[in-house]
Amino acid sequence: MPRVSQHHLEARRRQILDGAARCFARNGFHATSMADVLGETGLSAGAVYRYFRGKEELIEAIVTEVLEALRTTFETAARQAPPPPPDVLIGQVMTEVLTERSGLSYDGEESLPRLMIQVWTETLRNEDLAAVMRAGFLEVREAWVRVVLAYQRAGLMRDDVPAEHVARTMIAAAQGFAAQQALFGPVPVAVLQDGLRALMSMGGQRTS
Repeated sequence: MPRVSQHHLEARRRQILDGAARCFARNGFHATSMADVLGETGLSAGAVYRYFRGKEELIEAIVTEVLEALRTTFETAARQAPPPPPDVLIGQVMTEVLTERSGLSYDGEESLPRLMIQVWTETLRNEDLAAVMRAGFLEVREAWVRVVLAYQRAGLMRDDVPAEHVARTMIAAAQGFAAQQALFGPVPVAVLQDGLRALMSMGGQRTS
């Protein structure tokens, strides 16, 4: 029997994750069965179960990939001297994760926010997933902290506020925007950037 190449294995895993992500985004975790995933991917049960033992493993793999995409994006930004300003940087990150550049394929930009809301809800009842989320959040937060420290070193941001506090606030802005996308419909990332830009301008306005 010919040996299956690593490229083929990775492509098949990608196919399964993409199909599962689309199912979860449309119907939620609990309303999606493994039969639904099989139908979405067009693969046999044996082919899918070779990579994932069930929905829980699929969910964890998808969450891990999204968090890794976020962490990598911010680590890349932190290596710039200085990093792009927050409105530009957060816009870049949201564009990255809301499109297929995050590594996952969705049914449009509104699908990932819906998936994120479901992940957050599932985390409240699934301790294994909660552990994955906590570990991933710590890594993402540390990447944001490095960005904030770079701002402070460059004199672009006041340095009397702990970098972690700023990082958490920036993360909250991105998460909140994703939640609005899921609950109220898609909005261009430029809206978030405009809002951040306006907030950043406070204190710089001249009074007559």
